[in-house]
Amino acid sequence: MARPRKFDEQQVLDTARERFWSGGYAATRMEDIAEATGLGKGSLYGAFGGKQELFHRVFDDYCGSVVDAVSRQLRGNDADAYARLSAHVHAVAAATAADTAHRGCLLAKGAAELAEHDETVAKRARAAIEALQALLEGDIAACQRNGDIAADADPGKLAALVLAVLRGIEALGKAGAGEETLTDIARTALAVLPRPAH
Repeated sequence: MARPRKFDEQQVLDTARERFWSGGYAATRMEDIAEATGLGKGSLYGAFGGKQELFHRVFDDYCGSVVDAVSRQLRGNDADAYARLSAHVHAVAAATAADTAHRGCLLAKGAAELAEHDETVAKRARAAIEALQALLEGDIAACQRNGDIAADADPGKLAALVLAVLRGIEALGKAGAGEETLTDIARTALAVLPRPAH
């Protein structure tokens, strides 16, 4: 019978995520993660496989948590859909401005570094982006049903536009754009959404 593992798997994944997030994939060594977690390299390899497998696990967990968080933020009735959309867009700007270390989003960072060469990362990033766009599209459709966004606009195209703006906010924040700039972008993005004619 296999011996039970003597460590908290989630704690190890959280520590590995911090290392990959701060240093990037290429610059993070398994030795660093072993040292940070207090595990022997043998235990780390035995539990998670090599560095690539460990990153895939971390990246998958992160993408899932991002989609879950956005789902919670955008879920609700039609009457509050626009308020939820506005709050979400402003929350991304505020969180980006608060990221003084300019680490950015691990989804964007991992995809930028690895998607070209790692099909697993590319597929997971694509799935996460598609899920985020679908959540935005659902909320925008709810805004339309409630009369807050023009009914004749394509909710899928508007969702893609909003998602591109949010990803752009994160990229600009990583490059050092200040809170005022990011907040102005968020406000402008919401202002250009087509409103119903009265």
